[in-house]
Amino acid sequence: MKVLIYTTGVCPYCVMAERLLLSKGAHIEKVRVDLEPARRVEMMEKTGRRTVPQIYIGETHVGGYDDLAALDRAGKLDPLLNSADTDRQPGLNK
Repeated sequence: MKVLIYTTGVCPYCVMAERLLLSKGAHIEKVRVDLEPARRVEMMEKTGRRTVPQIYIGETHVGGYDDLAALDRAGKLDPLLNSADTDRQPGLNK
């Protein structure tokens, strides 16, 4: 499953999100918005948020680390990561 994280080099929540996702076996593509300002604009247009991390699993915008951890606690992260059709998961797009 493709996971995209908008991140910066000094974000502890980004590190925690990456660790959680790697522990689940996810393959992560990181976009460093501190090094690519145009990608920060892209992130803000897509998510409506300015903070990092912003996490996408497939086409589903999960949100930030707190949202990701909440999904994991609720038992919904593993199915999302294993789902072949993530863009149709109700209640996860923000």
